Amino acid sequence: MNGKWFNFHKKQGKVAKQAHLGFPENTYEREMGKEGFFGPVTHFYHQHKHTGWTHFEGDNRPRAFDTNLFGGAHGTPWDAHVLMKNNSVKIRMLRLDANMQQLVRNADGDDLLFFHKGTADLYCDFGHLVVKEGDYLLLPKGTMWRLEVANPCEILMVESTNGHYQLPDKGLLGPNAIVDAAVYRVPEINDPFRAQYGEENWTVLVKRLQKISTIQYPFNPLDAVGWQGDLMPVALNWRDISPLMSHRFHVPPSAHTTFLGNRFVICTFVPRLFETDPEALKVPFYHNNDDYDEVLFYHAGNFFSRDNIHPGMITLHPTGFTHGPHPKAMSHAFEQKNAMTEEVAVMIDTRDPLEVCDAAEQVEWPDYVNSWKE
Repeated sequence: MNGKWFNFHKKQGKVAKQAHLGFPENTYEREMGKEGFFGPVTHFYHQHKHTGWTHFEGDNRPRAFDTNLFGGAHGTPWDAHVLMKNNSVKIRMLRLDANMQQLVRNADGDDLLFFHKGTADLYCDFGHLVVKEGDYLLLPKGTMWRLEVANPCEILMVESTNGHYQLPDKGLLGPNAIVDAAVYRVPEINDPFRAQYGEENWTVLVKRLQKISTIQYPFNPLDAVGWQGDLMPVALNWRDISPLMSHRFHVPPSAHTTFLGNRFVICTFVPRLFETDPEALKVPFYHNNDDYDEVLFYHAGNFFSRDNIHPGMITLHPTGFTHGPHPKAMSHAFEQKNAMTEEVAVMIDTRDPLEVCDAAEQVEWPDYVNSWKE
């Protein structure tokens, strides 16, 4: 039996004329919603910030991790630290200082790589592609691939376990908005690819059910002379994303969705103009995201809603409590010094709770929960 949401609107007391615009005097807005930012929602107007806790105890707390503290490098992606996971997603941090000497294949799901640092040459079933800092690289499940690094690479890896990546529906915006299909890059069967054909021995490391099997070949299996179809790796640089904006309304993070996974979404925050209406909120609103765990990977720039956060850090805001801007950011809630934001960040919102793995706990900033104190 299919259900539907309640669809009537009620209000009590003093409220804003619309969400995120024109608050009652001396109040703070808090949003409570279903299904992330896609379902029914109510906005409260409080006398106090609900991030103003004096004590916070337990595992269900805001957490932060600094991946810059990881030492060493990895030989393959399957050696990389798993930081967080559930049945739908695995989040890793891969560091490559040298060329991969083996091919890899993920039989558990699609992989999405975000290049935080470095430049590399991808060689895969489909050909050759140069990938660089700021690139997303989507590798369909079953793709054989390796990377040759031009310089050390730090890569955020997000596996869509037992699932696939798709694109969000842009609706009324049309097909060319936010990301135009013309900017996606794909591997080519070009001279560098043909140059790596060979009869030497190669090993493929296949990951299935999080275990590794090996396949030995007496030749390089990346030997395609052509391909055609609509399944392929694609690369997208954040600089080619044109963010959705409103000069009067602080749009929710869901408007910045770049990829849809199986029970999770990936959004990209890139520089954009601040809202210009003097009554419009110009920082993220306080909210309860009671259906999704929220992960943010901070790539570059000035993270205007956060204090003491730098590139390479990851924050986790699990469901069940109010979160939002730090106190310093709230002092500029309605007036910003600059015309634009400067941050670049990757957000991973998961419909199911995330388990924090031992590797992440080794680089945790335990005092993050206290960073909202005035």
